Amino acid sequence: MPSARIYRPAKDASQSGLARTKLWVLVFDQTSPRETDPLMGWYGSKDMLQQVRLEFDTKEEAVAYAQREGITYRVEEPGKETARKGLSYSDNFKFNRTAPWTH
Repeated sequence: MPSARIYRPAKDASQSGLARTKLWVLVFDQTSPRETDPLMGWYGSKDMLQQVRLEFDTKEEAVAYAQREGITYRVEEPGKETARKGLSYSDNFKFNRTAPWTH
């Protein structure tokens, strides 16, 4: 019986937007070890469930799918979202900065 992880992805560190962070994702756990191809040196696995990534609108839909299909699952709750300060690039060069200039 496969096991899976249900989670909501975190914000991409290299982007400021919140795209692809609203959906809940179900990914299957690795069941067989990865092997190195002797000719090309690529890593591969015989576990085809590693390629499956299912997206759901809500956590309840993902849990219901896992229960309906007989998949053992664990739910990882998202971390606390922090409020972002609205700063602009020009604030770095203000005359009345509160933080000292370090350059």
